[in-house]
Amino acid sequence: MSSFESNQQAAREFLQPFADSVTAHFINGERVVPRATETFDNLTPTDNSSLGRVAAGSAEDVNAACEAAENAFPDWRDMPGQQRKKLLHHFADKIEARAEEIALVESMDCGQPIRFMQQAAIRGAANFRFFADRAPEARNGLSLHQDEHTNYTLRTAIGPVAVITPWNTPFMLATWKIAPALAAGCTVVHKPAELSPLSAMLLADISREAGLPPGVWNTVNGFGEVAGRTLTEHPAIKAVALVGETATGSHIMRQGADTLKRMHFELGGKNPVLVFDDADFERALDAVVFMIYSLNGQRCTSSSRLLVQSGIRDRFIAALEKRVKALQVGHPLDPATEVGPLVHTGHFDKVMSYMDIAREDGATIAVGGTRREDLGKGNYISPTLFTGADNSMRIAREEIFGPVLTVIDFETEQEAVQIANDTPYGLSAYAWTSDTGRAMRLARDIETGMLWINSENNRNLPSPFGGIKMSGIGRDGGDYSFDFYMETKNVCIAHDRHTVPVLGRPA
Repeated sequence: MSSFESNQQAAREFLQPFADSVTAHFINGERVVPRATETFDNLTPTDNSSLGRVAAGSAEDVNAACEAAENAFPDWRDMPGQQRKKLLHHFADKIEARAEEIALVESMDCGQPIRFMQQAAIRGAANFRFFADRAPEARNGLSLHQDEHTNYTLRTAIGPVAVITPWNTPFMLATWKIAPALAAGCTVVHKPAELSPLSAMLLADISREAGLPPGVWNTVNGFGEVAGRTLTEHPAIKAVALVGETATGSHIMRQGADTLKRMHFELGGKNPVLVFDDADFERALDAVVFMIYSLNGQRCTSSSRLLVQSGIRDRFIAALEKRVKALQVGHPLDPATEVGPLVHTGHFDKVMSYMDIAREDGATIAVGGTRREDLGKGNYISPTLFTGADNSMRIAREEIFGPVLTVIDFETEQEAVQIANDTPYGLSAYAWTSDTGRAMRLARDIETGMLWINSENNRNLPSPFGGIKMSGIGRDGGDYSFDFYMETKNVCIAHDRHTVPVLGRPA
């Protein structure tokens, strides 16, 4: 039996429970299937067949989850950080024990190649371990000494929080958001994307296996119009952490305004990668291909605009065309697959619409641009390369969110920076150059939340992660996460030596 066949057999076994019953909610420590509930089909992008039915959460379902989180909050907040640390490490152990199941279910649910999803559980467990180790010190603040007063700060968990995650890498992004919330002492109501809900239920089950008290972790499935809106408007929810589209972030900000919720948004991007004439050619080529065509191009930090300097433009594009043509498109459970199917037919249609848009705007489809009819009924697209583009074209300005790269050439460093910044987005950027002075200037001048020099998207958990402009608000990572999930209190203690102002004292 080949590895592909073995993966398919194991995936069928792991997915069978989802086919046998409705995937609903996890509230107050238990799976809950409401008696009267609407459901929808969860389709696999491999062939658009159903993996099972999913409950469309109602306002009542969300209210129950928020109430459970609110009731569980005081005890979880007051639990010693060392005890939370132990529980969250146990949680990570449970994730690793189910690594194969998580990878196979996620690949079938969202279409991501198994070569990338094999690391999903490991990265998710690493998220929990990283923040678990910081739980005992999460309350710590600063000590500020003055001659007559000492000020110190301490932090306390903000309360129940909503975590809303997307469909592209749902498992890893859920752990990236939820682990620091739990470590800080918050309770959670998680709403996963309706297009890829299965790994969220695996996480909910693991939370029970790991011994988290009932109500600390809650999951409600459903659509944004009902479940999402009820969650973001609920008075018990003190903060909302969202990974999603920019338009969704705007809606949620409006919905949370009446209750003045704290917001953290990681939103869209049209991220540039700048390749200068003096770049390490092969390393830059590897990074450019990886950062747009891995994860099916469905990655918020993908470098979807290639800005290449004129001196190496022709050579770089020629090499790039060969690499894009050689990419292996196929079933996500096949270990040889590098690009799998797009998550949903609606998203597939959106990505394909940019082929006509590119032609209308005057760009050239150098590679790809077609549906892979030979791969059956799934949402398979040929990895695509647009050349002859400029930054005014829609293919250079709008987030396509697929395996599609737009190439724009430039002459000078100043022009490259101008093109890179000419976008409403500002999540991430990448630059390849051997000139140290230029690297420092780019770090200063490029408008972005994150910049990688001579590197692809390198993951560093203590570093701040987030965007500017229309790409988001706030930062994840290390202590930045605790700043979001916790309130800071300043305490001023007098040394009993300063002069207290006097009013109204009798002469």
